[in-house]
Amino acid sequence: MSSSLDRVQHNNCQAIVASPKEPRHNHSNLNAKHMRTIALYFVILLLTLPQVTFSASSYVPHNSIPIWPALAPGEKTSHPGIQQPFRKGEHPPVLRIHDITQPRLQIFLPHGKSTKTGILILPGGGYGKVVTNKEGSEAAQWLNDLGIAAFVLSYRTSLPQDNRPWFRPLQDSQRALRLIRSNANKWNLKRDQIGLLGFSAGGQLAAIHMADQFPTSYDLADKVDTINHLPDFVLLVYPWNTTGPSSSSLKEEIQFSKPAPPTFIVHTDDDRSTSLGSLAIYSTLKGLGTPTELHVYENGGHGYGMRTVAGSNIGTWPMRAAEWLHLRKLGSITP
Repeated sequence: MSSSLDRVQHNNCQAIVASPKEPRHNHSNLNAKHMRTIALYFVILLLTLPQVTFSASSYVPHNSIPIWPALAPGEKTSHPGIQQPFRKGEHPPVLRIHDITQPRLQIFLPHGKSTKTGILILPGGGYGKVVTNKEGSEAAQWLNDLGIAAFVLSYRTSLPQDNRPWFRPLQDSQRALRLIRSNANKWNLKRDQIGLLGFSAGGQLAAIHMADQFPTSYDLADKVDTINHLPDFVLLVYPWNTTGPSSSSLKEEIQFSKPAPPTFIVHTDDDRSTSLGSLAIYSTLKGLGTPTELHVYENGGHGYGMRTVAGSNIGTWPMRAAEWLHLRKLGSITP
């Protein structure tokens, strides 16, 4: 007996099953009983297939590597950090890591066609911790869907005595970007298409990195450190605490003295870390002739990452960013 075959999609896995809609014909090698047995087999197969959806907890990197060849600058220990207990009422849960002395890079390579663009993701967490899923792996999944390789940095967290809590993370950010460029061939990247994406404190860090007031923040560790450490483009998502007490001028470490790479900025009007900081960055970059795009949404608060917020359209920012990346030929917009 012959039968047409239909493709059935189940949790991103594809199986071939016999279609019951087509007429059946006699065949010397198969009978109706055999056909029912085959169909039942595929039904069982579909029901037992593992979930292949990529959620915040299941989207895992291809690899995770330390960014320094030995101890990080000034460190006496090498520890990837400790996970904080999940907070009640957070769904999906938010992963927060603290006490990091061994910064690591999680590598997420696109599954389909690559645009040969790479983005270093700097999660937030106020420097005391690093939010590795909500502002890390979830963003990596979005970028991979755009054909972009993503690299989530778990940078070193601050110490109580740090009067510049951003400085050690800056060393890690500069080193990580150099490391990505040094592996451009291995990871199928163009060395002039390496960008930064920073959330919250990671957004502040990205702004400090791109302002480049501290181009030699550490002694060279190896040949990797001879490579350019500056990004080719930057995305700042609710950058945290970027202005001084008056909120009218940027902090000293975020003073721009030369044109910066093209920049995309997102903030909300009701963010307690005022959107005037993002406006100051935009105004400064515009004055320097840097191509810059700024989106200030009416509401949505702070710390939303890639997630939606009830009563707000802040969840549309990834599409605006995808369009911006597409126009710059850095990413492919997906439906």
